[in-house]
Amino acid sequence: MLAMVLEEIGKPLVAVERPLPEPLAGELRLRVEACAVCRTDLHVVDGDLPRPKLPLVPGHEIVGVVEAVGTGVDPGRIGWRVGVPWLGHTCRTCFYCRSNAENLCDAPLFTGYTRDGGFATHVVADQDYAFDLDPFGDPVSLAPLLCAGLIGWRSLKRAGDGRRIGLYGFGAAAHIITQICARQGRQVYAFTRAEDAAGQRFALDLGAIWAGGSDEVPPEPLDAAIIFAPVGTLVPAALKAVRKGGRVVCGGIHMSDIPAMPYALLWGERELVSVANLTREDAHEFLAIAAETGVRTHTTVYPLEDANAAIADLRAGNFNGAAVLVPRQTRLDGSSPAGASNGQTY
Repeated sequence: MLAMVLEEIGKPLVAVERPLPEPLAGELRLRVEACAVCRTDLHVVDGDLPRPKLPLVPGHEIVGVVEAVGTGVDPGRIGWRVGVPWLGHTCRTCFYCRSNAENLCDAPLFTGYTRDGGFATHVVADQDYAFDLDPFGDPVSLAPLLCAGLIGWRSLKRAGDGRRIGLYGFGAAAHIITQICARQGRQVYAFTRAEDAAGQRFALDLGAIWAGGSDEVPPEPLDAAIIFAPVGTLVPAALKAVRKGGRVVCGGIHMSDIPAMPYALLWGERELVSVANLTREDAHEFLAIAAETGVRTHTTVYPLEDANAAIADLRAGNFNGAAVLVPRQTRLDGSSPAGASNGQTY
């Protein structure tokens, strides 16, 4: 198998040939069809997240076909298409796992961080954290749903039932959640980097009713705001934008420091909450909703060997939507060439 491996924090990934991994008890081995590139992958590569497994294969938005199973796994799953997300394993025994809060597990494993992920031709996954996907769907379009979609959905649930929703940082997660909000009859206010006219047009095309820079004030007070960008200075800006009793949700796993701010921004029973990881329930809910509402993911496809270019383009904001890595030997007929954008419907 071929894997793109992080051998040292802050260094480019290295292409490495490895033996095929054998699934242990309760595990599946997948032939990877596609793996999206997430901003969390940047945080892993850059060392913003401490103590990653090294050497490490990043990637946690995996779509693949089951080709081998370990003991205790139904062999009938062989040949099925599944998706593997960020949360890759939980202990099942800690207080949080026993309290229907497995996303807060005390002893988790995270795909592409503390266990090898999907920037490879093959990967091993826990059978309980490998979700059945549409066998006729396009793997490239499905891949961003496995993190951008799932974390976006959990963030939206935490935001509550408000009608006016602000989204700060219009990347992969926001472009999916905007479509969900529009189908739910909500109004989306999109905040991009200042003067990012292309990103603002993209948001409006997807159903946002207003788009502007993150330094701007929306034309109406927001019921809730979700911050997807890892920028702490957006917290006081979002609190200023929400109405009294509104809620600000921090949807990322890492964020720069939140600056000192006047208490008046929080007063008025505004709430500031975070989202951590996901649960299997989130996955089942969201994948069903994405299918029902016809969410359209916008992707830029790169060969697996060009993982470093995809990471660099994500860091620079060189595309809208999501980057997706595809192994050459499993490239689908008709998929976009490296660096080209497409739109896929799930």
